[in-house]
Amino acid sequence: MSLSAAIAPHLPYLRRYARALTGSQKGGDAYVRATLEAILAKPDALGTELPPRVALYHLFHAIWSTTRNFDGVPGEAVKEVSSPDERLQALSPTNREALLLHSLEGFSRGETAQILGMSESHVDEQIANAQLEIERQLASRVLIIEDESIIALDLESMMKELGHEVVGIAATRDEAVRQAIARKPGLVLADIRLADGSSGIDAVAEILRSFDVPVIFITAYPERLLTGERPEPTYLITKPFLSETVKAAVGQALFFHPSKRQAA
Repeated sequence: MSLSAAIAPHLPYLRRYARALTGSQKGGDAYVRATLEAILAKPDALGTELPPRVALYHLFHAIWSTTRNFDGVPGEAVKEVSSPDERLQALSPTNREALLLHSLEGFSRGETAQILGMSESHVDEQIANAQLEIERQLASRVLIIEDESIIALDLESMMKELGHEVVGIAATRDEAVRQAIARKPGLVLADIRLADGSSGIDAVAEILRSFDVPVIFITAYPERLLTGERPEPTYLITKPFLSETVKAAVGQALFFHPSKRQAA
């Protein structure tokens, strides 16, 4: 197989990765172009000891690590962190590299280590550091809509463990709407069946008419939301739940929501 045939299938994904790493299409494409120019100038630059895809990313990183701020585009400071792409750019570069290679590009820990020229334990450390950085970025104000006190306290404990501030716990629709409008949470965790027979679905609908906020439904009755008859929630957790499931959903909901609300 020719060199061009070996690397061609991987170029669209390298461009995607470069864009996520640098924060712009222009900057990402500049690095990919520099990588291809290096290969054209010296075809054996990829080497033969690594699979073509791993070797391509490894060469890309050799260029990226020595020429950051190439073309004046990559590495620019992010002034306001509000979108997923900007949150990635707010991570320190080394932590961002390992996280993106492993999570976005699907490389194994071993392949990521080969690309970055480090040990697997160092890769694990960088990914863990990136996740901690993201958690610090996403610290938010949480409203819990739940009529079972034990579950509400359990959720409150989880949110505090993640670094969030719980601004209220509501057991009825009216109470939930009142607290939401008064305290403007950055995240809502909502049950469906509430204490007085009212609906968490109605409470959330009313809240979303007032302002935009990510919502995670946590319920023993998921079939009430998964009917296909109306817009269904992006985040739905079934009771009984695992704490890891809730924490993962919270991270996803906050990370991918276009704006992260802070205290007024």
